[in-house]
Amino acid sequence: MIPAMILAAGRSSRMGRVKAALPLGGETFLTRIVATFLKAGVDDVVVVAGHDAQVIAETIAASGLPARIVVNHEYDKGQLSSLQAGLSLVDRPGVVAALMTLVDVPLVSASTVRAVVDRYRQTHAPIVRPTQGERHGHPVLIDRALFDALRAESPAAGAKSIIRTHASPAGDVVVDDEGAFIDVDTPEEYERMVRTWIDDDDRPRSRGDR
Repeated sequence: MIPAMILAAGRSSRMGRVKAALPLGGETFLTRIVATFLKAGVDDVVVVAGHDAQVIAETIAASGLPARIVVNHEYDKGQLSSLQAGLSLVDRPGVVAALMTLVDVPLVSASTVRAVVDRYRQTHAPIVRPTQGERHGHPVLIDRALFDALRAESPAAGAKSIIRTHASPAGDVVVDDEGAFIDVDTPEEYERMVRTWIDDDDRPRSRGDR
């Protein structure tokens, strides 16, 4: 089993609004990501909430999507604290790895999720991630062998050093999916993304229209 974690616990201070609930193509950032994982065949999706956890819960409840929620009460310690909270819920017998993404990256495609999972099944690389030139995107797949190291790491240190240490060419998946690399943090970035990637009739644009 390979569950997925969506980190959505932050304050969204630069955005000024809860990013998880931002509208996007008739959905929200959060519900779009959950639906993408489900479409890709992931049958256990966990959302890590923190600041404005009630808004996260209401967004999921209104969507009817089968996602579980865990609340990270220490979200101010950084993203690793949310990843650790997510691992506490998804890790169980039979889990061989976990996918992780940020609520800031709502446009990743189901085909990219499948490509990451397929590469893991082919190579068992400890870290698998989408790449495009020098860029690295989401979701990131983490082998269960690294779970204990992530749990033991100080939240202040973050997960990047562990991910970078265990990344390898075998785990880098070249994808033609700009959505895997679009990270939205500010109102200006949000407006630009909607203007560029969403049609006037509120549907996500096809690649040929971009």
